[in-house]
Amino acid sequence: MTRVYLEKGRTKIVACALDWPGWARIGTTEDRAVATLNAYADRYRLITATAGQSFDPGPIEIVDTVTGVNTTDWGAPGVPVAEDSRPYNAAAAQRTATVLQSAWRALDDLAQSAPPTLRKGPRGGGRDRDEIVAHVVDNERVYARKIGIRHRPFGANDRTALATLRAAILAVLGNPADGAPLTGGGWPPAYAARQFAWHVLDHVWEIQDKS
Repeated sequence: MTRVYLEKGRTKIVACALDWPGWARIGTTEDRAVATLNAYADRYRLITATAGQSFDPGPIEIVDTVTGVNTTDWGAPGVPVAEDSRPYNAAAAQRTATVLQSAWRALDDLAQSAPPTLRKGPRGGGRDRDEIVAHVVDNERVYARKIGIRHRPFGANDRTALATLRAAILAVLGNPADGAPLTGGGWPPAYAARQFAWHVLDHVWEIQDKS
């Protein structure tokens, strides 16, 4: 059984797995959001396999529903749930660390192997490979502030700075904590884990789909 919560915006709904960071998908209805989440289970399993995690989701159980924010209607989760205030235990921290590292490896591989120019939408919109990778790196630096980490701006090709930032993120999210926000005005660890992993994987799958 997989515990899932629904984040409901005005036009979109995000279905998020509570215990599997990064496994979250959108739909225009509850049923479509859950169906899309299920449809991505095999793709998420590739990430967990690389992470050394056994992923057997079983049936989905909706355990919470929260009201979304503006980002929800863009397809991005943006609201913590009550469960996030509970202690973030060693098992959750270890799962987050391995899944996040696996997601980063997938992104790094695509940064080298995917075509530089990606397929565009029907109106010609959309970013190319390097723009997506830079977007993910830039956002992780911003996200990091929400867990108490500050890092100078740097380019996506600065491997030393990127490794330093990722190590700092893992030092926080890869260790147990209580459920309190990790810094003033910041995110609780379980929510942060989902946000970091979701954003990487969402763009990993985007690059794959448009290659």
